[in-house]
Amino acid sequence: MAKPKVMLPPSDALRALIDGEGRLSVRVTPGVKVEALEIVDARVLVKVRAKPEDGKANEAVRVLLAAALDVAASRISLVRGATSREKQFHVEL
Repeated sequence: MAKPKVMLPPSDALRALIDGEGRLSVRVTPGVKVEALEIVDARVLVKVRAKPEDGKANEAVRVLLAAALDVAASRISLVRGATSREKQFHVEL
């Protein structure tokens, strides 16, 4: 059984939330059944299937953000929040 396709917001809407220094703040919920990335009240909410162990959830969030922003995953790096639900990523556009 194939996993369902993740619905992503428009990349322009997501890019508008990146600050002048290239930082994007997100709230992560790991270990869910269906992955999602949405913008609610000018906040990015990310839900990933990966469990929060050994950085797997952080990597899943990074890959999902890259797909949503239409950039290579190598251009996104975790700046803050490795063990927190509130994370901050640096995005090279």
